[in-house]
Amino acid sequence: MHLFRSSLVMLLLLTLITGLAYPLFVTGLANLIFPWQANGSLIYQDNKLIGSELIGQQFTRDDYFKSRPSMTSEMPYNSMASGASQLATSNPLLLNEITQRIQIWKKATHNQHVVPVDLVTASGSGLDPHISLQAAYYQIENIAYSRQLTKNEIKQLIKDNTTSPLMSFMGDPVVNVFMLNQALDKLSAEKQQKVSTQ
Repeated sequence: MHLFRSSLVMLLLLTLITGLAYPLFVTGLANLIFPWQANGSLIYQDNKLIGSELIGQQFTRDDYFKSRPSMTSEMPYNSMASGASQLATSNPLLLNEITQRIQIWKKATHNQHVVPVDLVTASGSGLDPHISLQAAYYQIENIAYSRQLTKNEIKQLIKDNTTSPLMSFMGDPVVNVFMLNQALDKLSAEKQQKVSTQ
């Protein structure tokens, strides 16, 4: 009986420490030191939530940069159902999906260059907000045409929104698609305003 009581006390004590005290401490500390990041890095526009820096979004309009494909269940970029397609590289269904995506990109862009791999393959989480520099540059011509902007202006936007790892061996530079599209909207609005005031 004594052993049972000791085990029960230990279970309750560890549950309180690891299940309540520790999570509350870490959450409080995160909110104190990194309040914006701890609350999801949410972006608001005119008091309306439009996205997060941490979660990818699906952009379908021709005048926006496109994100990686997302294979989350129910809908793309479903943050409540993070996950990949679960198709093995040997599965013919995966090859068919990738081939179809390549054809869609070739048709949409009229670009004969090799389609960057991250534009036709989903990430493991299905929520990746970033694309490679190659994937961003692949889309420049379409964006320039749709937005009536020069390629150099768009290249500069990509450069301004590129995130590089702390050390080169830790990965390649990437671009956050949501933030890049926000910068694109801002540039387009500024150019329109200049034209209207002339």
